[in-house]
Amino acid sequence: MAHTAPVVTPNTGERVHSACAHAESAVLALPGLDPVPTSVHLLRQCGDIVVAVPTNSTATALVKGCGASGSPAVIELTDHAPLPLREPVRALVWLRGWVHAVPPHAQRALATAVAEDHPHPALLDIGHSATLLRLVVDSAVVADTSGADSVTREQLRQTRPDPFCALEAAWLQHLHADHADVIDQLARHLPPGLRRGALIHPLAIDRYGVTLRVEGIEADHDIRLPFHAPADDIESLSRAVQTLAGASFHDKAHRS
Repeated sequence: MAHTAPVVTPNTGERVHSACAHAESAVLALPGLDPVPTSVHLLRQCGDIVVAVPTNSTATALVKGCGASGSPAVIELTDHAPLPLREPVRALVWLRGWVHAVPPHAQRALATAVAEDHPHPALLDIGHSATLLRLVVDSAVVADTSGADSVTREQLRQTRPDPFCALEAAWLQHLHADHADVIDQLARHLPPGLRRGALIHPLAIDRYGVTLRVEGIEADHDIRLPFHAPADDIESLSRAVQTLAGASFHDKAHRS
């Protein structure tokens, strides 16, 4: 009987959702215009992304002038590591589709709906200096040091962010600041030649594994250490990291 290989990384849709949730910066690109920075962005489960752009921008005027048909557009999001790394960018995401204006009477209601999943102070500017637009996603591409992968709108609708996505930044910062010993133990899984003279940082953690950033003398390398099995909750995630590190990370975290 053939054995199915264990899943060791999130699928592409999950990576897109997680990177969008982590991203602090994004720009909206429309044909013939310079990219416009967004102050708010939220990729929703229905397959669209809501963004806030300056009300007085040319992009806002162009989209409003397109009527119900909307305008082709791309939103680029940048996922930065929550640590001071030599190269802070972890991933880039491009969402391609058609951007539509949100009617004035629906702006505040949509802002309230966005705030339920993504509370952001810039939402208070909606209806004043900022305007919400809605891009219906046709396809998405996510790129990191492992390469680039694409996903369709329907695949995006069928996936969600990693279940530990909201907690990841705090965990990585805690590891980096207080658990150099755990990082050293995780680094034992790396080839000796890669460790020599390098600085090693925790770059990412999800239900399938931990990724380390190796800042070498000449280049950076991202190395993924998969768990034996996906983590379902915080306790199983702690055990998985403990097994990888060969030390009681859970106990140390509670003592710190």
